[in-house]
Formats: sequence, C-alpha cells, structure tokens
Amino acid sequence: MPLASIPSPSEGVWYLGFIPIRAYALCMIIAIGFGIWLSERRWRARGGEKGTISDIAVPAVIFGLIGARLYHVITDWQTYFGPRAIKEPYQALFVWEGGLGIWGAVALGGVGVWLACRRRGLSLGAVADTVAPGIAFGQAIARWGNWFNQELYGSPTTLPWGLEIDQAHGGEPGVLYHPTFLYESLWDVALGFGLILAGRRFTLRYGRLFALYVAGYTFGRFWIEGLRIDLVGGVDHAVTFLGLRINQWTSIVLFIGALVYLWVTRNKGTEQIVVPASQHEASHEENGGPASDPIEST
Repeated sequence: MPLASIPSPSEGVWYLGFIPIRAYALCMIIAIGFGIWLSERRWRARGGEKGTISDIAVPAVIFGLIGARLYHVITDWQTYFGPRAIKEPYQALFVWEGGLGIWGAVALGGVGVWLACRRRGLSLGAVADTVAPGIAFGQAIARWGNWFNQELYGSPTTLPWGLEIDQAHGGEPGVLYHPTFLYESLWDVALGFGLILAGRRFTLRYGRLFALYVAGYTFGRFWIEGLRIDLVGGVDHAVTFLGLRINQWTSIVLFIGALVYLWVTRNKGTEQIVVPASQHEASHEENGGPASDPIEST
C-alpha cells in the first residue's frame, strides 16, 4: 500500500431531519452562485446594468441543467439502456446521482442566454466573454461533487496522490486511482485566471474570450478524459470510438472549432451592446444628461 493517498468521503449525503443534503447538489449550487457573482462584477466593470447577469442566469441554468443531463444520458446511454445497462432506464432522471455533461450545459444553456440577450437587446458575444472565467471557476468547484460521489476517477496509479475508492463504487482493496476530479479542478482554476489575464492583456471581444475558454478547457479535458475509467463489476462501460472516448472526440471537434473562430474573428471590430437603448436613455434622462449610444467598441 502506498505511503500517501487521498481518501474519498465516507458519505455524500447528510440529513437535516428527514431532508437529504446532497454534497453533489451543494457543490453545483456553490459553483453556480460563484460563477454568477464573478460574472456580475465583470459585467458591471464593462458598463453593464446591475442584475443583468443574474437575470440571464435563470434561463441559462434551467436550460443548462437539462442539456447537461441529456448529454450525459446520450453519451453514456449504455449505463441505462441495452444489455450492458447497470441502472434502470428511469434512473436517467436521477440527476442527484451524478452525471452532468458540461457540453450539454454549454450548448443548451447557451440557447437560454441567447434568448435572454435577444429579449434584452444585448450582444451575445459580450455576455459570453463576460461569463467565460466564471464558467471555468464554476467547473472547478463543481468537480468536487464527483469526489463526494466517488465517480469519474481515473485508472490505477501508484502516485502519492492516488485516490481511494470504495468497493461499492468500483474500487479494489489496496488499489489507488488517478484523482481526475482534482486534475480537472486545478486545470479549471488555472484556466479561469488565465482567461482573466488574457482578457485584460489582449482586450478580447466578440466571443473570442469564450472561444479561448473552449480551446483551453478542451485541451485539458482531452488528456484528463484519457485517464478515466468507468468500472462497474470490473468492466469499463465507457463508450469509445476508434480507440477514443466520446468526450475526447467532442474535445477534439470543439478545440478545432474554437481555434477556427479565433482566426475568423481576428479582425472583427463591430460594436457590442452592453446596455439596452431604452434603459440607457432612461438613465440619462433621470440624471438630466444627454443620451449617448449604449455601445462598447474597441
């Protein structure tokens, strides 16, 4: 047995009377809250109205959670359907048991953001760039929910930071596993700070900072995903194609797409609306000043 290791929590659910408090859900709530808080501060710094990001977050979170679960069920369908299923089909609805795919959250959550921006008359690119670091930090926090659930760990390792996994969660006695939740959490923290610095240094606009987030996250996710195993009864239930896991293929496609977007928009210089015209004009009228264009440009 190695001299050092990372223990897994003995339980991931606590009870307040008869009310279950699930660590996975708690991590998600903290992650969402922190992401909104940081994004709100960044939006105000760009001249946006207070409360805008909080309002946009409502449809974004609702759509995002639905998309995240759909992505998980679609890419890991063998867990719930078919001869290799280890869970009942109706358990695909049990979000609290874990299983939220980030790209489903970004895709469908992005639809929620687009609808909110369109209704408010805001530039989608400006909002996307604003929330990019918050998403990265939020992911870093949310990954600790996987630690509590003892899921999404990596292959066996003898490294001193190997993770202990109970037999009930697929682990073997005396065997340690790569703590991929920790790898991704640390990667996301570094990415979040990197995005903030890049945004200040290069003044990235028009969705380019968000594209940089996509490129940075998928670059790290590719190698971290390669370490993962989905062991149940000694069998890896991961869905693969041409030797790579589905999430690795998704990372490749999105990484290339992000680089293409960064190149195509390298000379873009159109104006971005961060304050709706009606609100901007009303604000100036209340202050007795002339109304100016509610735009942001570089």
